[in-house]
Amino acid sequence: MTDTRSWPMLAVDEWADTRETLHMWLQIVGKIELVSTPLINHWCNVAYTISARGLRTRLMHLDDRGFEAEFDLLDHRLVLSTTDGAERSVALEPRTVADFYAETMEALNALHLDCIIVPRPNEVSPAVPFAEDTEHTSYDASAVSTYWRQLLAINRVFGRWRAGFAGKDSPVQLFWGSMDLSCVRYSGRAAPPHEGAPPPSCPPWVMAEAESRENASAGFWPGGSAEGTFYAYAYPAPAGYDSATLTAGEYDATLGEWVLPYEDVRTSDDPEQTLMTFLGETYALAADLGHWDRSLLDVDPHRLDSDIYRRR
Repeated sequence: MTDTRSWPMLAVDEWADTRETLHMWLQIVGKIELVSTPLINHWCNVAYTISARGLRTRLMHLDDRGFEAEFDLLDHRLVLSTTDGAERSVALEPRTVADFYAETMEALNALHLDCIIVPRPNEVSPAVPFAEDTEHTSYDASAVSTYWRQLLAINRVFGRWRAGFAGKDSPVQLFWGSMDLSCVRYSGRAAPPHEGAPPPSCPPWVMAEAESRENASAGFWPGGSAEGTFYAYAYPAPAGYDSATLTAGEYDATLGEWVLPYEDVRTSDDPEQTLMTFLGETYALAADLGHWDRSLLDVDPHRLDSDIYRRR
């Protein structure tokens, strides 16, 4: 039977207003990370990792001082911490984006962290400047905590899937532009220049960096179906990628992606295996049709499972 604590239900429509507010808050702090970390390929420096309490940035630096930010989704506060022991917090509660933005920047100033960001969101339309956004005000703490518990379950499975690949890949991470949790595998070859329109309020060079290498991507987005959607795509998509028959999921020609509703995973007899099957089959489809060297890239994640390894 499915463990509903590990794979909780959260209807997309029931927390839409809260999700949009949280999305803007994530963008504000994500932009702080953007200007406080060096560029790492495919924007891996700007994403959030799943933490034991919520969503956390990587360690950031301003001159010789280190600091980090964490959306604590248990106590519902944004915590800003420095490596010299200083800390400030901002409450996560019903409030405008403008108010959250102002208090977050005040907290940074109190910590003597002078971070100058572009103060408007990306990948949304309209892109209302943070200081002027008084429309998004909702914050349902229970819904946000449930969303985080979804991410915990997904992060665990994505991590297992990542362990079976020895080539270049991304961490399991949440991007604030589209608010999706993703993991990407790379063939090792360059990709053709990215074509097509970029997301709204997003310059073309963002996508050019993101898709600069041939890849097979997988992720979860809290939208697209009743309870959110798993997706997978290949860039560039090899011939025949859109016409296969897989055990789980279906190809969405409009998106150019394979999709699998979260609800289908949650209600299956074995959610982890259902998701692992989707991840494995979509990757194999991209890699085989794209002539990746899987003998070099694929690896047994249990290759060192032994008493000696466990006692190391």
